[in-house]
Order: sequence, then C-alpha cells, then structure tokens
Amino acid sequence: MTALALGAVFLLTGAPAPVRAEADTVHVSHAIAMHGEPKYDATFEHFDYVNPDAPKGGSMRLGVQGTFDSFNPFIIRGNPFSAIGVETLTVSSADEPFTRYGLIAERIAWPEDRSWVTFTLRPEARWHDGTPITVEDVIFSFETLKAEGAPFYRFYYASIVAAENVGDRAVKFTFAEAGNRELPLIAGEIPILSKAYWQDRDFTSTTLEPPLASGPYKITQFEAGRFVVTERVADYWGKDLAVNQGINNFDQLRYEYFRDDTVIRQALKAGVLDYREENQAKAWALDYDVPAVREGLLKKELIPHMNPTGMQAFAYNTRRPPFQDPKVREALAYAFDFEWTNRALFFGQYTRTESYFSNSELASTGLPTEAELAILEPFRGSLPERVFTQAYRPPQTDGSGWPRDNLKTAFALLEEAGWEVRDMKLVNVETGQPMRFEILLVSPAFERVVLPFVRNLGRLGIEVSVRLVDQSQYINRIRDFDFDMIIAVWGQSESPGNEQRDFWGSKAADLPGSRNYTGVSTPVVDELIEMIIQAPDRESLVTRTRALDRVLLWGFYVIPNWHIRFDRILYWDKFDRPEVTPPRGTSISYWWYDPDEVARLNQRIFEQETQRLERDDPKRMGMIGAWAAGLSAVGLLAFYFVLKRRRSR
Repeated sequence: MTALALGAVFLLTGAPAPVRAEADTVHVSHAIAMHGEPKYDATFEHFDYVNPDAPKGGSMRLGVQGTFDSFNPFIIRGNPFSAIGVETLTVSSADEPFTRYGLIAERIAWPEDRSWVTFTLRPEARWHDGTPITVEDVIFSFETLKAEGAPFYRFYYASIVAAENVGDRAVKFTFAEAGNRELPLIAGEIPILSKAYWQDRDFTSTTLEPPLASGPYKITQFEAGRFVVTERVADYWGKDLAVNQGINNFDQLRYEYFRDDTVIRQALKAGVLDYREENQAKAWALDYDVPAVREGLLKKELIPHMNPTGMQAFAYNTRRPPFQDPKVREALAYAFDFEWTNRALFFGQYTRTESYFSNSELASTGLPTEAELAILEPFRGSLPERVFTQAYRPPQTDGSGWPRDNLKTAFALLEEAGWEVRDMKLVNVETGQPMRFEILLVSPAFERVVLPFVRNLGRLGIEVSVRLVDQSQYINRIRDFDFDMIIAVWGQSESPGNEQRDFWGSKAADLPGSRNYTGVSTPVVDELIEMIIQAPDRESLVTRTRALDRVLLWGFYVIPNWHIRFDRILYWDKFDRPEVTPPRGTSISYWWYDPDEVARLNQRIFEQETQRLERDDPKRMGMIGAWAAGLSAVGLLAFYFVLKRRRSR
C-alpha cells in the first residue's frame, strides 16, 4: 500500500490505523506511544496544559551560570549554547510517560514488532532561509550525529542501523532488533540539521556562527561568554500546528551569562533578570527576604511536580583505586551525614535519595517483589545476597554532626577490605600506601556540603582534597574520566530505555565523553539494561527497571545525595501561566507576557515607593512630580531602583 493510501486510512479514522502490508500489521498515526495509545487523538487542537489563547509579545530575561564559546551543542568540544533553534521529527507531551507527536513529520508508520519506522515530512516544513526541510536533511543528520557527534549519540542510536529515502517525502529508519518499543520514538528525537549548511563545514569543530535552523526562535544577537538573544520567528512554518499552540509566546528571550549564582540572584532582585529556578536551599531560605518579595512584586513560589528526579550523588570513579573495591565504597558512605546536612545547611528542604529513579514508580522500595525476583534469580551467583534479602537504605544518622556509630561501621568495613590506621593515617595493610583522593567541583556552592563530609573522612584517617576548577576544565576532565570523585547527576525519564547503555553500560565505561562516570562494567547490568529496552509493556518496564535499580544500589557506585519534589521559582509579576501544571512541572515555554500585569506591577512599584518616601522623607516628595512626568509606564521599574539608590546615600 502506498504512503498516500496509508495516510487516507489515518485521516478517516483519526487514530492509529492498522493496515496490511506484506503480511505485517502496519500502524499509521499522528503520534506514537511507548506503551498503550497516545492521550491526544489526531483531531486534538492543543495540549491540555497550555493556554491556546495566550497572547504573543514581550520578552523574558534569563540568567545562566557559566559561559559559552560555541553554537554547536552536538559535539564534546567547547561550552555550547544549546537553544539554537534545531527541531526534531516529533515532540513529547508533558502529561504522558512517553508519547511523541508529529512536528516536522506529519505522519508516522511502524510495524507491530517495531523493527522499523517511517516518517512522512510536512511539505510546509522550512528552514529559516525559506528552503524546505528534506528527507536528505534527515538522513544527513542521523549519519552525521552518529559518526561525528558526541559519544552519547552513538550509544543512543546504536540500534538504528539505516536511514533511507523511500519517496513521497518519507524517510525510513531500520533497526537492528525487533521488539525494542523505544526505537521508533528515539528516531523521532533526532535533531534535524541542514545538509546544505553543514556539508561544507567541519561538524567536529566549535563555532560561533549560529547555524541554520528551523525552530520558532532564532539567534539574532550575542557576545561570546556574555549573552545571547533569540527572537521569535514571525513567519515560523509550524506556528499553526496543534503541538505548538499556546507555547513560544515571547517575542524575545535574552540569556545573560554569569560566572556565579550569587550575581544571578542579585541581578534578579535588581530587576535585570525576570525569572529564575533556584537550585540552592540556603539561597531559597535566606537570599530573597527583600521588599520586592515581601510585597509580592517579585513572586517566590514552590510548584509541586511528579517528575522523576533521578540520581544526584557523590560518584566514585571505580576505574581508580581504592574505589575498585565495593567494600571501600560502601564504607565511605557512612561518613556522609545527610541528616545533619539537611537540617543545618538545607533548612530541611530535601528528601534523601534512595533510588536511581527517585520520585517515580520506577524506584525500588522494600524487598523485591516476586516479579522482580524472577528477573534477578538467574544472576544470583553474580550479585550480593543483600540484593535479594534486604531493602536498600543509605546510612542514617542522628543529625548531630558527629556520626560516631557510623564511623565505627565504616572503619570495620575498611578493616575487612585490608586497611588499617598507622600514625593517624589510613593505609593499605599490604602496600602501606595511604588512602587519599580528590573531590572535583565546578560550583563553589558545594564546598559547604563537601567539607563536613571531608572532615568525617579525615576522622577515618583518609586524606581528601577538594579542588574547585572552572567550567571548561571541569568538562574536559569529566569527559576524560580524569577524577577520583565528583558530584554527578543522572536525570531519568518516566520511560527509561537506550540511554541506560550510556549511563551504566560496559561499552560506555571507557569511552571518553560517555555518561558512565562511575565506570560500571558488569554483564548483569548490561543484560538488565537490554531487558528494559525490550520491555513489551509498562508493567514489565517498571519491574525490570526496579531490578536494575537494586543491582546498581547494592553495587555502591555512588553515595546518594538528595532531591526535592518542587520547582522553586522566582519571577517578576508581569507574566501569566496556564492554570494547569503538567506532571513534569512548569515551563516558561507555556508562559506569556501580560501588558496589563506589567502596568499593574509598575503602578504598584510607584505607589509603594511613594508611600515609603512620604513616611521616611516627606521633603523629597516634591521631586516625584517632575521625575514621574518624564517616565513611561515601562520606565517605572527603573524609577523604583533609582529612588532606592538615592535613599541609600
């Protein structure tokens, strides 16, 4: 059956349409789900969590910590700016575990066994220069990313063996295996690059030339390392698609780069920035006790989410001694006093992480279920017995800051591993070499967390140094696995799959640039990853993921840190957002600039500052009339800060 005929079936039914083609059942649809059916049918007009009537206009100014020196985010070189306007064949919804809806692709076709997928491109899809996005662009993108991109792409696309032009604006991806339900969705995630633009350029090099893209925003101004301005494309080809309704509402987004989070916070409070997602508990608790927040001009909100929080942890590099010994790794975890840290440093805001898939149904809890045991039993001889008989919990303390009992336990484990104390130093019994290692940091904010941990390790006789390096050096060292211990983060989705190969797979363990930071390399983990990838339904995916979680936890590859079940956001009260927040949390993609809110904000600022002056310094009130006459509504915010500076003199 031709692609046109398949499309006719799809258009008539408005749902995935099974048809017969060479004795295989082929589904044709506007969307594809990892398991089950898409939430939104072919007639949907917008996602439930957006406001389709959101006005377009205005701007938002955002702060970014660090620097950038490239607009090529697809390679391991440089510090890239990532929001370059590149699109994909499909996009995800934010209120389903894993479903992809057509973006550049108008139609998706796949067989029952998911051994291949075909995407038919929209004829209206265009690059910013007005030329059409073609099948050749798609094939070029896949082949280039897999051959020359960062190692992640080689792992993520490892099972996609071919991309071919099958006519009628259709591209077919063929997979190395059948039954991998995620592969058609992964193919839809491939960033689509312009072949005409890139074919005469070195894709493996950094560049400060904004590449040709196709998205709703394009880079219009920048200064390397300082700022980037992106502006909404007025004639964006996809603006009328259902998946784009109610999003991309700002005319301009400005990204200001800062070396330090402290400066970002000051810029926000001064009105230089509009929005921030706070990531430090101390700052959230103490840094925003300012008039603008107290008076409701600068909003400070906790927004709950149900997004998997993954794993943040002190990560051992098990490629290096002494971390090759799991007993040593287990012992050192007893030196981290989370309870004291959370109380004294984090103001009780965090929850201890006890899973690589925290804050989700994928996390293992309690003892293994019968279904989990059925998966784990064939590997019993290669796993610690505790995987089968105990529920994993990281070490607990009384929160006093002096974990005496935990340190005794740690020392007993270290003695079992062949270490003893000589002259106040922990040394290897056989070699006499002292245990020493370095914790590599990129953010000074973590020093206050790490130093108490280091102090407890010192009580065991372990010599630990803390090194703070700049972003460029940090990235290079991590890519080369040139570290002893780092604070690592592995984000997880609601539908884990091929990316787990890059996180924990043996092939990734010694591949520079992979995200297997700890060097996990065991056949059991490899096989469990493949079982997850081949999971035929949601229930089996959850069970297999929990089994992997248990094996990783009892491998002691990390010392789990903490997570929070809220988004901590601050923003000046000149924006609106939809009433519905999706499970994954809020996103400024759904927000919009409200001129009425801006006018009210400026009026409130003016009135409140006037009241302060009347109360504190009536003589200065005579100045206000002359000053205010020359101010527009937009300028009142600046006026507020001028007056504040004058009062402080």
